[in-house]
Amino acid sequence: MRFGIRELIFFIVLMAVPIASFFFVFKPRNELINQAKTEIQLKQSRLDRLAALTERLDDLGLAIANGRESIKLIEQKLPDQKGVDEILQQVWQIAKRNQQTVKSVKSKKMLPAALYMELPLELEMEGDFDGFYQFLLELENLPRITRIHSLNLERLVRKSSGDEDIRPGMAKAKFTLSIYFESN
Repeated sequence: MRFGIRELIFFIVLMAVPIASFFFVFKPRNELINQAKTEIQLKQSRLDRLAALTERLDDLGLAIANGRESIKLIEQKLPDQKGVDEILQQVWQIAKRNQQTVKSVKSKKMLPAALYMELPLELEMEGDFDGFYQFLLELENLPRITRIHSLNLERLVRKSSGDEDIRPGMAKAKFTLSIYFESN
């Protein structure tokens, strides 16, 4: 078997075809495949984040629905301006029921807030401390929204023999009671 120039050229061409195909076909295709894999990974990570957000969206929808229900409950606790008198009557009944004597009531200027109004009332009352505590508990259980702030509580003491109606455990309370109602 003779190995000549023709065979050598044939062998070189035969070896050049796979080498050339590697550089001109396979290498560019591999780069495209790697680029496509990178894009797929990026898109998959975006899809994963989107899926997580979609799950939270269902939770957000539920939270929004719960928030709307809470707002409805609060709005039900806000009377209209005419209902404020009813709340004041309930407050006076609670005070009377707990042996509290309302000494003075001063209405302050109504304060506007987002969708409601606040009517602050400066109250001064006297009575047994336990009765005052019970008054606060019952006031808290009212179905309407009220708030007590600027509370000043002091013990009453007999200063002279003419103060016979002052018994041990008596207290004087000065506070601001705010009643919230819907603005019309």
